[in-house]
Amino acid sequence: MTFRKCTNSEYDIGLRYYLTDTDGTGGRLKAEAADFIVREISSRPEPSDKGQFTIADVTSTNWETNRLVRLLSRSIGMSRERIGFAGTKDKRAVTTQLMSFQCPPEHLSRIDLKDIEINNVYKARRGIQIGDLVGNSFEITVKECDSILAENIQSITSKISETGGFPNYFGVQRFGAARPITHVVGEKIARGDLKGAVYAYLSQPSKFEEGDVAEARRLLQNDLPAAIAMMPKTMSFEKIMAEHLVKRPEDYAGAISELPSNLQMMFVHAYQSYLFNIMLSKRMEQGLPINAPIPGDVVIPLDQDGNPMHERPTVATDKNLDLVAKQVKKKRAYISITLFGSESTFSDGEMGKIEESVIRDEKIRNEDFIVTGLPNCSSKGSRREILCPVNDLAYGLHDDSYTMSFTLSKGNYATCLMREYMKSDMERY
Repeated sequence: MTFRKCTNSEYDIGLRYYLTDTDGTGGRLKAEAADFIVREISSRPEPSDKGQFTIADVTSTNWETNRLVRLLSRSIGMSRERIGFAGTKDKRAVTTQLMSFQCPPEHLSRIDLKDIEINNVYKARRGIQIGDLVGNSFEITVKECDSILAENIQSITSKISETGGFPNYFGVQRFGAARPITHVVGEKIARGDLKGAVYAYLSQPSKFEEGDVAEARRLLQNDLPAAIAMMPKTMSFEKIMAEHLVKRPEDYAGAISELPSNLQMMFVHAYQSYLFNIMLSKRMEQGLPINAPIPGDVVIPLDQDGNPMHERPTVATDKNLDLVAKQVKKKRAYISITLFGSESTFSDGEMGKIEESVIRDEKIRNEDFIVTGLPNCSSKGSRREILCPVNDLAYGLHDDSYTMSFTLSKGNYATCLMREYMKSDMERY
């Protein structure tokens, strides 16, 4: 197989190939928040009048999940750790997600935040946790296009359908579209350079940041008190870290620990995601298929609900290749690549050689993912499927824009589907 090479800035975060060779439309996502509508598909906890948790659908416009949770907790008057959610969502979007609050339902009436709606409130015995969702449905409008050719969009749609999905890269949100820094911070944590990690997060600039944010980044390099005094509200997590360092200079582990636990986890996970993207790109570079196994591939079966059973992997061999290939073709199993961590193992065969070469070139070791003093930043590793199936895929053409609607299972990225259609630079996502 041959794949089209990506030549824009996505290349730097490992998204180096496209499945489709058809020219893209160009364009921009999220010209307005309403252009990117996300609705979680969740398994709701059973209602219980005796439950200690309040469950609700929270619809937000232009809210990043961690900041939303912080201000929700402040409005209610409780710890942010007592608010549960299944997955983080982008800021520039209209998102509806299931949340749990460890408080009585009437306390939600204290919430008075802009562009927040709370509906379907009830009590339950259990709360919501990270990863508790089934998937997400999307309705995405692309504007400011270079060209919208119906035959191109149809060609791309047909190729995705024929392949059974699209390359399951980690998307730009994992790293930061305007400031791709998360994996850089994670790499420094894994290598034990906690000072470097903190200052990368605080002060590494972006060409897209201007005004107070750009000035604060500059001051954060060597004048923390001055930076704190002029930080805008959007830099709330940087402010938390900087204030800790003013009180406890050189306590870099403590500064990272001040952040929400899910944000701490995201750093090293983003570095693992970068390594995965490189591995998948190298597989595509070598012309190896992403929808059919080759000897040595580790194939993950799906359960009856369509969820990967990572605890039951099968290694494709010369003897069982036909049988495994049939399972993959029927979408009952998917080829996987290692998400490298402290307990990871490599595939066999050609894919194993690719995985080993990436880790060797990075000069990183399993044990580096055990981060002493920062348990939230440690990671055992896992595996990830290299093809992302898409359901209910449809499109509508307008005079100067088009709309895509589809459903993805949890942990997959809508932008990685949209990049096949747009082929724009990453800041356009």
